[in-house]
Amino acid sequence: MKSFVNHPKDVVKDAIDGILINHKLAKLDRFPEIKVVVRKDWDKSKVAIISGGGSGHEPSHAGFVGEGMLTAAVCGEIFASPSVDAVLSAIIAVTGQAGCLLIIKNYTGDRLNFGLAAEQARAMGYKIETVIVGDDIALENEVNKRGISGTVFVHKIAGYYAAQGKSLEEVTEIANTTIKNTASVGLALNECQLFDGQKEIRLNENEAELGLGIHGEPGAEVIKLDSPDKLMSLITSKIEQHFNNLSDKYSVLINNLGTVTPIEMNILANSFTKTSLAKQTTYIVGPGLFMTALNMNGFSISAIKLNPEIEKGLLAEVEPSAWIKAQKLTSISIVETPKLKELIPFKASENEHVKDIILSAANTFIAIEKEINELDAKVGDGDAGATFALVSKSIINLIDQLPLNNITETLESIGRIFSREAGGSSGVLMSILFIGAGNYYEEDNNIGKALLSGLNKVKEYGGAKVGDRTMIDALEPAFNLLAEGKSIAEAAKAARTGTESTKEIKKTLFGRSSYIPEELLKGIQDPGAEAMARVFEQLTK
Repeated sequence: MKSFVNHPKDVVKDAIDGILINHKLAKLDRFPEIKVVVRKDWDKSKVAIISGGGSGHEPSHAGFVGEGMLTAAVCGEIFASPSVDAVLSAIIAVTGQAGCLLIIKNYTGDRLNFGLAAEQARAMGYKIETVIVGDDIALENEVNKRGISGTVFVHKIAGYYAAQGKSLEEVTEIANTTIKNTASVGLALNECQLFDGQKEIRLNENEAELGLGIHGEPGAEVIKLDSPDKLMSLITSKIEQHFNNLSDKYSVLINNLGTVTPIEMNILANSFTKTSLAKQTTYIVGPGLFMTALNMNGFSISAIKLNPEIEKGLLAEVEPSAWIKAQKLTSISIVETPKLKELIPFKASENEHVKDIILSAANTFIAIEKEINELDAKVGDGDAGATFALVSKSIINLIDQLPLNNITETLESIGRIFSREAGGSSGVLMSILFIGAGNYYEEDNNIGKALLSGLNKVKEYGGAKVGDRTMIDALEPAFNLLAEGKSIAEAAKAARTGTESTKEIKKTLFGRSSYIPEELLKGIQDPGAEAMARVFEQLTK
């Protein structure tokens, strides 16, 4: 690959010197051993904001150093985390009595090096707080969420409140709020190529990669190359699914990952205005270069859910020219969100057998609420029982409105109730299960196969499978037997066996248990699986 490089080993050093000739910035005197860019005008009277990481993502991070954003940027070599000494030097150079916030992207090297530097600085008497940015939702896995272009929102908003003189605790809180409300997805037509000529070929001319990492890591999936409109629709639909609330307002950042031409970026911006997410978008940032991946031919979309505090920080003027001011989205009209359909859009009908089954399951969930909450508190957030009980009470209240003599419509109605009444992921997953089951049952009147089909949809969207310590460990073996024509009693035994197996599962990438130390999981069954097994057992009585 042709490039304007004096020597590959001098890329970062030469690039930083190039940045410094046009900005009110400086570098620490141990440069280039320690590559730290700092504000010249910094007086240490306010909270310092430090970010950084591997180079190759320009203008991140040094391009965002300046009044209203970063106080310092710590630059590693290409795609390599900076050293602990470099981070510690930056902290000491810019941190006063007000303290310092480290903004760290969710990569192992960055977490370790920035984290150790923070600990050393604390031992020296400095007030240090850290936040971890994991805005990449392409992998649909909380454990593996990487920090990508949404990190720039954190620089902007935390930087604003630090400049306003807020305390370290207040700045940290707004930074965490920003992270919580940010989601990003990227798509590329090729892998990035390093200046030493190394290049991995994974994609052909008819392929694109969804969720490709900013260091060239493989993405979530390789997809067929399609029109900008369809590719943008795919990405924004994933962001909408993540937030799952069409009544909120957002600001969207359109990021060039490296070599997309300006005319193509404008085409992509136009494609964005055609998406349903655009109808919820108040401000656009870009399109432009914010966090690149060397010469990657791709783009990413970052959306941040707005509240008054975030909006104020987002719109404030800043010194760094790399930041492109947020503008009102004017290419489309903002309209009110359409009213939701009627909760149960079907005619009520009677079927005593179906009614008995539904009431038995609902009353069981209500009866075991406290027990399941206590179990969930050991491996989660302690509300699993409350979630199922809340929806069960709604189902009981609506039982006479259900189309009980039409199984397809009954399954869809229950799915709609879960979707409307239950919060969090469990409600959505159960909604997917019942609606998916209803769609299948309309074609094949086999309730076991229908439930299994709905569960497969849950696995498809949620990502978990048998062995991941979720309710799937109980439901899948039970539904398999029902699909084969076996009895409820046999299904109940299978659900219990599956639930008991979760006691020995200590490592998983899904659900709340993925954050719990392995030693605390042993001998404790998954609360969702336990709740499902209890329902099956009650149905046998």
